[in-house]
Amino acid sequence: MRLSIVVPAYNEEARLGGMLDAYLPYFTERYGDEAEILVVVNGSTDATAEVARARMASWSSLRVLVDPRRIGKGGAIIAGFQAARGAVIGFTDADGATPPEAFDRLVAELGDAGVVLANRWHPDSRITPPPWRRRAASRVFNALVRCLFGLPISDTQCGAKVLRRETVERILPNLGLTRWAFDVDLLFQVRRAGYTIREVPTVWHDEAGSRLRLARASFDMFVAICRLRLLYSPLRWIVRVYDRTLGPWIHRPLPPPPVSLEVARMDSTAGQPGTNQAEGNCRH
Repeated sequence: MRLSIVVPAYNEEARLGGMLDAYLPYFTERYGDEAEILVVVNGSTDATAEVARARMASWSSLRVLVDPRRIGKGGAIIAGFQAARGAVIGFTDADGATPPEAFDRLVAELGDAGVVLANRWHPDSRITPPPWRRRAASRVFNALVRCLFGLPISDTQCGAKVLRRETVERILPNLGLTRWAFDVDLLFQVRRAGYTIREVPTVWHDEAGSRLRLARASFDMFVAICRLRLLYSPLRWIVRVYDRTLGPWIHRPLPPPPVSLEVARMDSTAGQPGTNQAEGNCRH
């Protein structure tokens, strides 16, 4: 298999369908049975899983993984990485902000790089800008990332990224559920492993329906990247103190993991969606 696309989805019943209706025909036409799309539903309380499953009868390339916990974007992507079968593995947001043509360009630009990512702020990018407050918060976050991690990257947070399988297998044991800092952690691990990071222009549209609360999100992002930076420093003991004291008050801990992830698939004999067991559990 040439390509696996992981789509983390939390309460995305209103936007996931449109995204899949664009991605499934596009990648099926160009890759045939050499591409798969894995929707990883995590902690959703709406019909996100049902929206994805409803398309499985028509598209054999679609797989749906369900984890009842709110493991966040990072946990969902890790689960998708573990289940992916492609030589190239990417992920993108469930809102469809990155159209399939733009995602396919990342695949084409990967080459010998460890990861290629969409850069919304490149002069050649064509984007529908988000509200100015979110743009300002994004630029402040990027400045902090550059300062704390020395990553010369303009857009760590764009949801579209593509990696070679070799890169994923190398960094996966070191990735953690770092909440808002997952993308930074991933890129930091890629650089530590000695791989090239490549940014390319993209097409991106700010999609309506986001439930992001900017004030809380900004605080969480700041705490997350500071915590991550401390984890890779002689002061990592501060993180242990934080996790035992302030951490439980600021972030609710995850419930115990289930025995395995549920994987929805088409039952070839009955022709109706069924369930199977995942290839592996999500590591935390």
